Amino acid sequence: MGIPLGQAARIGAYVVKQHLMGRKRYPLVLMLEPLFRCNLACAGCGKIDYPDEILNQRLSYDDCMAAIDECGAPAVSIAGGEPLLHRDMPRIVEGFVKRKKFVILCTNALLMAKKIDQYKPSPFLSWSIHLDGDQVMHDKSVCQTGVYDKAVEAIRLAKSKGFRVQINCTLFDGADPERVAAFFDEMTAIGLDGITVSPGYSYERAPDQEHFLNRAKTKTLFREIFKRGKNGRAWSFTQSDLFLDFLAGNQTFECTPWSMPARTVFGWQKPCYLLGEGYVKTFKELIDGTDWDNYGVGNYEKCANCMVHCGFEGTAVRESVTNPLKLMKVAISGIRTEGKMAPEIPLDKQRPADFVFSAHVERKLHEIRQANPRAKKTTPVG
Repeated sequence: MGIPLGQAARIGAYVVKQHLMGRKRYPLVLMLEPLFRCNLACAGCGKIDYPDEILNQRLSYDDCMAAIDECGAPAVSIAGGEPLLHRDMPRIVEGFVKRKKFVILCTNALLMAKKIDQYKPSPFLSWSIHLDGDQVMHDKSVCQTGVYDKAVEAIRLAKSKGFRVQINCTLFDGADPERVAAFFDEMTAIGLDGITVSPGYSYERAPDQEHFLNRAKTKTLFREIFKRGKNGRAWSFTQSDLFLDFLAGNQTFECTPWSMPARTVFGWQKPCYLLGEGYVKTFKELIDGTDWDNYGVGNYEKCANCMVHCGFEGTAVRESVTNPLKLMKVAISGIRTEGKMAPEIPLDKQRPADFVFSAHVERKLHEIRQANPRAKKTTPVG
């Protein structure tokens, strides 16, 4: 298991407490995007074509602390953009660690050698390095050669300094199960602490819209991968067994987008980390003011093919607490890779997609220009 026992115990106790208090919607992980600026331009990214005025925006240290204090999640995943471009990131991470929040610091690793000594090893801190497969797979995914080699060097460097290190691996249509399994073997041999894996999501503005997996292809792909790794037990994943079982088509889960709420430079993002359909100023507004029944598989066209962890990991964790026998069965037997798949949620009543990206960008640009008429001419300051 790629999740340390102490972390699993603390988060498990938190989940049980929420259930005992009768809370229907509660956060597990704060998905924090303190900036959208990045030093890569991946074809599957939905952030790289923001105007410079937005790419120059940063959440402050106080903004980040307020976000975790407001939502109360036991863990925070810091993404972007590239978080290491933020000059206050060491202070932000330290602030979360002092609050005893589990921090997952996501990075493409290009700046790690330069920045790593600004951070201290802690049981509350994990580096999460973006690697979408072996050298050829990953460099193709990020549209730049040499990135894979730098990421592997960064893994070894971080491990040598006593850090906990995991990778996050996003898979797209055309991924070869044999190569993915061999890649997981290679990462395990390096001494990696865990793997976070997920199918890619077709962001509205991603330059490449041709290589995202639909649900049927996702389930078949993950069955074939897990089959090559002793039903998934050959590798340590940083995800629950029931979520992995869901990826293999053995569970019918509805998403719980509030379990991983997103705070970005726009505000709290409605309804989830993947969909920016609206933004509000407070976490309470997000929880109380979002029409959750309008979203999810079977409810909304944009959600039809989603099987991403930020929507379904929370569901799996909740199921683990309310149905521990189901979890125990998967933990003992491994992920089933043969036989009939669980029923799929029908899509015949889903509402059509509403394309709202441009409106949000224009609104944010107006706010920036009202506050600072010279904003367009400024350069990012980290």
